[in-house]
Amino acid sequence: MIQCSNPHAQYAAHKDEIDKAVLAVLASGRYILGPEVEAFESEFADYIGVKHAIGVGSGTDALNVALRACKIGPGDEVITVSHTAVATVSAIEMAGATPVLVDIDPVRYTIDPTKIEAAITPRTKALIPVHIYGQAADLDPILAIAKKHGLKVIEDCAQCVGAMYKGRRTGSIGDISCFSFYPTKNLGAIGDGGMVLSNSDELAGRAGLVRQYGWAQRYISDIPGVNTRLDELQAAILRVKLPYLDADNAARRKLAAAYGAGLSGTAGLTLPAADAGHVYHLYVARSPDRDRLMEHLKARGVGPMIHYPVPVHLQPAYSKRFASAKLGETERAAKEVLSLPMYPELSEAEVKQVVSALLEFKP
Repeated sequence: MIQCSNPHAQYAAHKDEIDKAVLAVLASGRYILGPEVEAFESEFADYIGVKHAIGVGSGTDALNVALRACKIGPGDEVITVSHTAVATVSAIEMAGATPVLVDIDPVRYTIDPTKIEAAITPRTKALIPVHIYGQAADLDPILAIAKKHGLKVIEDCAQCVGAMYKGRRTGSIGDISCFSFYPTKNLGAIGDGGMVLSNSDELAGRAGLVRQYGWAQRYISDIPGVNTRLDELQAAILRVKLPYLDADNAARRKLAAAYGAGLSGTAGLTLPAADAGHVYHLYVARSPDRDRLMEHLKARGVGPMIHYPVPVHLQPAYSKRFASAKLGETERAAKEVLSLPMYPELSEAEVKQVVSALLEFKP
């Protein structure tokens, strides 16, 4: 079976360097917030193009910490999308705020800027555009709306490390940004990990306090905080992988081009819109006969996935609360999208096998 993602292949590609880095951490005796975390924070901030980076335990925690750094909590509203990993909404609730969900652009699958202003109330404090599948949301109109209404923009960059928006890296454009290093990400740890980034000294300073109990000095909490720390082992692994990220993203673009060339004009199949800044965390096609197509692919040794099969507003934990939500594009996408195999180590022969299986399908 050709897997949709394959983090073990990435480990195998850098095994010697990763093993050496892990053994060095084990021998060092420093396992939490030590020199590897400090070095990775500096290197990652430089890569994205921001002043500050704060390592945390996961992408979800990164969003929670960013919201708290923006002083967002109970009584506040945060606008985002339902077409996302539930982590985006979960993090808003972890901070004590209320998520407000709006519809998506059916081409980018990211927040539709034309839907935002109607959702703004006096309680709205922030917008969280989710850069999904490896492609940036359309940030210019989002930033203009945020400026007009005095809102923070928190970029959810969990799926777009290395992606570009009009010449700038995602994560360097809003007030504060959040990354995930879950193993399947373009820059993946071997375990969980996340990062909060900002050019604001104030926001970064608060995020650094929130990350560890609100401590400015050990055992003394200046503000309420949490415990979410990127550990030394994961930081060391990520430091090994970071120098390869641009080459890996280039490999993803090459694979996407091969899919596009092989599948162009295929009846009933909508391919992702070409975008030079896209890093193809996922290669997401669309079919009105999606479920039958998935079974067809599996029978031919291809393992597609769905990102995401049930929008947040329709999931059991949220459906009553969002019963009045009118998110037509979100719901249509959830019924039609499927993710094809995509990772840098995927071979040309495997891509041809996927393409061949798709071309055999009869809508």
